[in-house]
Amino acid sequence: MANSAQREGVAAGATLNRDAAPGETLLKVTGLQKHFPIRKGLLQRQVGAVRAVDGLDFEVKSGETLGVVGESGCGKSTMGRLITRLLEPTAGKVEFEGKDITHLGVGAMRPMRRDVQMIFQDPYSSLNPRHTIGTIISAPFKLQGVTPEGGVKKEVQRLLSVVGLNPEHYNRYPHEFSGGQRQRIGIARALALNPKMVVADEPVSALDVSIQAQVVNLLDDLQQELGLTYVIIAHDLSVVRHVSDRIAVMYLGKIVELADRDSLYKAPMHPYTKALMSAVPIPDPRRKSAKSERILLQGDVPSPISPPSGCRFHTRCWKATEICKTTEPPLLELKPGQQVACHHPENFEDQAPQDTVLLTVAKQAAELVADEVLAESAATSAAVAAEVTATPAEKPAVTEKPVVTETSAVAAPEDEAPAKEK
Repeated sequence: MANSAQREGVAAGATLNRDAAPGETLLKVTGLQKHFPIRKGLLQRQVGAVRAVDGLDFEVKSGETLGVVGESGCGKSTMGRLITRLLEPTAGKVEFEGKDITHLGVGAMRPMRRDVQMIFQDPYSSLNPRHTIGTIISAPFKLQGVTPEGGVKKEVQRLLSVVGLNPEHYNRYPHEFSGGQRQRIGIARALALNPKMVVADEPVSALDVSIQAQVVNLLDDLQQELGLTYVIIAHDLSVVRHVSDRIAVMYLGKIVELADRDSLYKAPMHPYTKALMSAVPIPDPRRKSAKSERILLQGDVPSPISPPSGCRFHTRCWKATEICKTTEPPLLELKPGQQVACHHPENFEDQAPQDTVLLTVAKQAAELVADEVLAESAATSAAVAAEVTATPAEKPAVTEKPVVTETSAVAAPEDEAPAKEK
């Protein structure tokens, strides 16, 4: 919970954001793309493009927290800079409070900067070492031509108390603060103009674990007291679970699953999401000798310069079939509040039951997946669709342990099952 200094600071001068009622759409993104050109030669001709963000569709409701997770290089940070208009989109539309801000110029965006602010990932490089803390936090007032009641210095000192820092540190420099304190300074700067939405790009990734908890709790308290809307970008699934209302899972520039927190963690529907969830450590000493069911993904994320055809995850997925290689799955709402882009989703009926032959890469990826996980996944896998439709004479005998074969995931005796890498 917030300490007394935070509560007093909020009560002293903060104004709740009540322009948008809770539950109304604050931000709407449609078909958002960002391609960075690759140029070579004396004439700097474009020979390709890095497709960092390649078609995003989502909404953020007023007062909620949307978490965005994914591996490094999936386009999370680029997406954050696009929706705050720090980068110019290649294509698509960004609407804030119903207004199209996709291609607004610097002058037209200036009033919008008061409502949309960003907390940057690195608390060391995001603060100018030549400026005092007072100068850094007061910069938004000067840029916007705003004079707060009581003067700029008094307001900056109030913001310092809101984020749990000593107001007397007004004249200190960034090098005199720790990483956690610097991140609090960045938060104070983002809150200076009382924004409606804050985009936090991995706000705790550079901090120690104990400091991470303090900053995350601070963000949570500020949201409740100031009525903020957050888009929090992170790679730590435990942090995202703690603070988010809904979570978007990104892979290679696209959203593969978008769901509310409870649905995503209890029953992930995309194989990539399931693999991410399996990597979260469980701090339970009683599980010390338990067999690990972690899903080891094959290889690295493909290059965004030339992403795979069809489903971009098919080169590492243990359920990939021919349709995954040729047809890109749309992001569909298969369950209420849970959207997924997958032909063979987990915990749901198969979207392409007629396609059952696993790709070679899928069989190789299955060798890195625990047998228990394969057995659980087989209930909705396209690989077992052949067994459902086959005649009784064609069905193999059911025994103890399932293994993936060329055409279906059939059962085999335990001593005949191939060894799995754990």
